[in-house]
Amino acid sequence: MALAALLFVLNVGGRPAWAAGQTGAAQAGGMQADGTQTAQPAAPTEQVTLTSCLINGESVQIKGVNAGAVSAVDSQFYLFELHPYEDSIGARTDYVSSIQKGAELNFFAPLNRGTTESRLYSRFVAAVWDGVKYVEVSRPVYITNPEVVAENQNPYKEPLTKKGLLIEPSMLKDAFTLGVKHVIVNFPFQFILGTGIDYEYEGKTYHFNKALFDEYDKIVRDMTAKDLSVTAVILNSWNDATPDLYYPGVAKTAGANYYMFNASTQAGYEDIKAIASFLAEHYSGNGNGKVSNWIIGNEINNQEWNYIGPMDVDRYVKEYERAFRVFYTAIKSTSANDRVYFSTDFNWNHDANGTTKYNAKDVIDRFNANVQAGGPIDWGLAYHPYSVPLTEPEFWDDSATGLVTWYEDSPVVNIGNLSVLTDYFQKPELLSPSGEVRSIILSEQGFTSTSESRGKNEDLQAAAIAYAYYIVDSNPYIDAFIMSRQVDAPSEAKLSASFGLYECDMSREDQILPTRMKKSYDVYRYIDKGSKTLEVTAFAKEILGIDHWYDVIPEFRWRGLEKRTQN
Repeated sequence: MALAALLFVLNVGGRPAWAAGQTGAAQAGGMQADGTQTAQPAAPTEQVTLTSCLINGESVQIKGVNAGAVSAVDSQFYLFELHPYEDSIGARTDYVSSIQKGAELNFFAPLNRGTTESRLYSRFVAAVWDGVKYVEVSRPVYITNPEVVAENQNPYKEPLTKKGLLIEPSMLKDAFTLGVKHVIVNFPFQFILGTGIDYEYEGKTYHFNKALFDEYDKIVRDMTAKDLSVTAVILNSWNDATPDLYYPGVAKTAGANYYMFNASTQAGYEDIKAIASFLAEHYSGNGNGKVSNWIIGNEINNQEWNYIGPMDVDRYVKEYERAFRVFYTAIKSTSANDRVYFSTDFNWNHDANGTTKYNAKDVIDRFNANVQAGGPIDWGLAYHPYSVPLTEPEFWDDSATGLVTWYEDSPVVNIGNLSVLTDYFQKPELLSPSGEVRSIILSEQGFTSTSESRGKNEDLQAAAIAYAYYIVDSNPYIDAFIMSRQVDAPSEAKLSASFGLYECDMSREDQILPTRMKKSYDVYRYIDKGSKTLEVTAFAKEILGIDHWYDVIPEFRWRGLEKRTQN
């Protein structure tokens, strides 16, 4: 090979061209042939912050600034690509781009979307050559605008009301009667792979369970046809046939209902990337119905619902964010305006053990800090503000437990002190990339009609639903209020957690079968109808000991109507 050609090859994929003729002994520290020790290279003086990483046409454009001195060892900055499962460049030499050193950096790299060399999900890091090896001088950053390549650019369709419900598939017509506008569908991630549907993604073919999707397609299509906003909860329970979906070393574990998605290995990353992309495409509104909201996992601050094994909160959130980014990119690069959430329970500063349970506030703070450092994206929160305890419906007296206060350090944040959550999300550091308060949905809450201490009390449940919905409906920073049950579940009802609007057949523990409507049914049916809302909730005022709803809800949505009605 000619010298000029050799220098070219080295410049685009190996060590710098200027080093091509040097010997190994001159390049690296260590023992020379005569037994003397060579000097180690000095630490880089460059201090780079990558300020943006954006898709620009068919390329990725990465900009940055250098706040450090420019070393004379080499004249170039180098851009390396990291796959989501890679944490550093190590001894690699395969940089993807290089530019002249200076105060500003402006790299370009081919996006290669749709190929085996796609960089859609990648991170990028700046490095310098120190005379021995390439050394990272910036934090890695992800692409932050995957939505620009989405085929579906339709705007997000805002539902008419915040009223939602987890419905029984066989009772869809009843949900229409109730007038709900938000519905939840749980997707079993571990059973999605199978046979019947072939799907090619980035040069590989994946096989999906057609029988399963035939069932889900009918549900989502019917919901979409009635103009309901569909929220998919993506859950990863155990399946021996899909080991790559779980973090390395994790085994099926007693007490773990679901497991964290694995993006820490190449096989796991490629599987969840393909499955997430398939789901996003399949439910993008092209014949199979439309999913508009995606929740990745369930109550991730408690490993009972997102198991990966004992670890501190920083490492735990890092691993979750790694997988969340894959889902986010797959979804947003398909439907630009879909919303992607993670979920926590109500233990804001409570019940953490530091290894498998974490404060919701700590998880939110660390997740947000990681996202801001690695490339800001428009994530949202799906929150679960149950009563304390769940076996009693009243939330308005939960402060008596000592767990509910109106301050940022409150142990629990639920419906009773919901403003603590929405005030917190108005902090500048938590705002979305566009400067807005992030989307918050209450994707799971319920109020029992069977008190643990007093037995059946449907009036209390109905009053709790009325008060809770009015609080949420009057809070501009909450986008949805999704009740956890249409019908009681026998296993929950036995534990005084009768959250449904219907009682269930307690003799059929293997099924959820409705038997009788509760008082809460009509309350929830008419709660968002101006012609009946105050009428169906009037009974609750005596229970709460109030004369007017606006006395306890200052921004009460129906304030004007309530005043006119009472005059």
